[in-house]
Amino acid sequence: MTKEETNEYLKQLADKYENSDFLNGDPSKYLRRYEKLSDREVCAFTTAMLSFGSRNQFLQKIERLCVLAGDSFAAWIMKGSYRETLLPEGGNLDEKFYRFYSYNDMYDFFDELRQILIISGSLGTFFRQSVEYGYSVMPLDEMISQCFPKAKIVSKGKNSANKRIHMFLRWMVRRNSPVDLGIWTWIKPSELIIPMDTHVLSESIKLGLLPQNAKADRKNARILTDRLKEIWPDDPCKGDFALFGLGVDV
Repeated sequence: MTKEETNEYLKQLADKYENSDFLNGDPSKYLRRYEKLSDREVCAFTTAMLSFGSRNQFLQKIERLCVLAGDSFAAWIMKGSYRETLLPEGGNLDEKFYRFYSYNDMYDFFDELRQILIISGSLGTFFRQSVEYGYSVMPLDEMISQCFPKAKIVSKGKNSANKRIHMFLRWMVRRNSPVDLGIWTWIKPSELIIPMDTHVLSESIKLGLLPQNAKADRKNARILTDRLKEIWPDDPCKGDFALFGLGVDV
């Protein structure tokens, strides 16, 4: 395909797949489980951090956490209730909760979330204040990583594509979407980076959006984002739906 044909193809796929049906079986279905902003943010961030590996398995883990959290995910964290209710059957906290993350790893993650909520009341307020008062020169995904120094479940590394963090940011920032919430108005959708994983990488290479030897890293996530800005200058992450659709349409 020519560049113009590729652009048109991606536009058609994005329009086709960015609809409410996308929520079925996708972790984004948890974005609207709660009404309160602080609950949505915490639930969405936790969901994003667990969204890897077998979709069926991680959705079960997220569902379990939501059931334990009850009416307010943020309050469950703030009160430290996870240490009373999120327990392995045998009582060994080194037992794996999901994949290579143990119950202790989940406690570390929730402990740091709890401190953020105690300080600022909400995840969004804390991140916004961090950007405004000291981290403005740092990429947002890297800043978020540094806010969780102990939590193994939060991806780290300057060369990492940080796919799960960028997926969370897409959920929070993109507006007028039947999928994404668009509740963080202090970030422009044009500033987002495409959530890069092996599927996105593979489909991007097939379409000639990235070179054959490209890897799923920060550098190529930015290159792909710049390419998608040629199609959606103000909203490059709309292309995430198109690349998802390529995996479905084959």
